[in-house]
Amino acid sequence: MGWFRRLKDGIQTATKYKKETPDGLWYKCKSCSHLQTTKELAANHYKCVDCNYHTRIGSEEYFQILFDGAYEKHFEDIRSVDMLGFTDLKSYKDRLAAAHAKTDETDAITVASGKIHKREIVIAAMDFTFIGGSMGSTVGERISRAIDLCLERRVPLMIISKSGGARMMESAFSLMQMAKTSAKLSLMAAQGIPYLSFLTDPTTGGVSASYAMLGDINFAEPGALIGFAGPRVIKETIKKDLPEGFQRAEFLLEHGFLDFIVDRAELKDRLGEVLDIFSAAA
Repeated sequence: MGWFRRLKDGIQTATKYKKETPDGLWYKCKSCSHLQTTKELAANHYKCVDCNYHTRIGSEEYFQILFDGAYEKHFEDIRSVDMLGFTDLKSYKDRLAAAHAKTDETDAITVASGKIHKREIVIAAMDFTFIGGSMGSTVGERISRAIDLCLERRVPLMIISKSGGARMMESAFSLMQMAKTSAKLSLMAAQGIPYLSFLTDPTTGGVSASYAMLGDINFAEPGALIGFAGPRVIKETIKKDLPEGFQRAEFLLEHGFLDFIVDRAELKDRLGEVLDIFSAAA
């Protein structure tokens, strides 16, 4: 029974010198449970190297993937405030401070301008880690200012949606952003300036009911959850089982809600082709 005995020869490390593996070195896929290093994940455009599952990423990662090089951020000085004095388990001011400390983002959307394949574009990318990517007054105002910037420069706008919907801590002020952003996008349509809507996982609630579905082209990442109410709420309401893959990007493409689905690794080149088409048609 020698295999139960501690060997005296060979390398022996005292317990006091043993260290835990640092956090953030490994990533376990939420879809297939494949274990990979975070370096491998990042090198593969933040997709599982085994099953191609697209992990949720933030605005900075999208900017690094899409822009040719340097990009300029805009409207970072516009910040959310507690207009209603909202207090639940935690005050809204505390939630905003905690979200900023956790993500280092100033709100749930970041606007930047740069070039994709040498063509100028403005991108507004949402961050789900900032209070669930919820749409508050700052999100609506930054989108509105991004549209003004596109109208001034006559360059296309792309919004990358990733949201749980309206921000409840701002009540009606949040819901007003649906009408506000939709009305501002009509100005781009009137000027013939392209608006591209990229839907990622998840895109739900008031975001899906407003600017996320108003693109000249609506497209999504594979497997993205897209809808207004969640599948569980719908199932409980209608008391029926839902079709397989209901509200996933592939289901919406099949039923005409999307123009195409694009793998993240091919996103930049596909966008370059789309921008070329719009430029030629101008």
